[in-house]
Amino acid sequence: MHLNEKTIESEQKFDGKIVKLFVDKAELENGETVIREVIKHPGGVCVVALDEEDNVLFVRQFRYPHQKVLLEIPAGKLEYGEDHRACGLRELKEETGCTCDKFDYLGCLIPTPAYDTEVIHMYLARGLHYGTQKLDADEFLDVEKIPLEKAAEMIMNNEIGDAKTQTAILKTKLLLAK
Repeated sequence: MHLNEKTIESEQKFDGKIVKLFVDKAELENGETVIREVIKHPGGVCVVALDEEDNVLFVRQFRYPHQKVLLEIPAGKLEYGEDHRACGLRELKEETGCTCDKFDYLGCLIPTPAYDTEVIHMYLARGLHYGTQKLDADEFLDVEKIPLEKAAEMIMNNEIGDAKTQTAILKTKLLLAK
């Protein structure tokens, strides 16, 4: 079949807490065989929490693979089989202490399609009610408000590098501009 690859065999090489690594043998449309390394990931959710003054709640947290603190919107990993809406509401509460009146789906993104199965679902939360954070024991982060307009400028000025944050913020800005 055109533009299709058929899996011939698949071997799991690593079974971690978050990801699983497989090395597959695949047949291309021309009959050639190739090796594909695939990271299986349960996916995630991110939330643009927008207050009544068009401020977005961000979190600053250390990201170990990059060895630096990043500015991101609240987000979290799905458990295998978990409903992404429920996960988004949970992560919003855990990381910011907020609940919301409105929780709109913005779609999903595929951050690294060449070798990773991760899909991130994006939500827009409005009608925020502030409460107490419920961080995981190994989670340390600061919450801050940034106006939506400024956040979009920061993205365009390469001050926010996180892909899910960039996509969800820019989608929100376009959606609200209609």
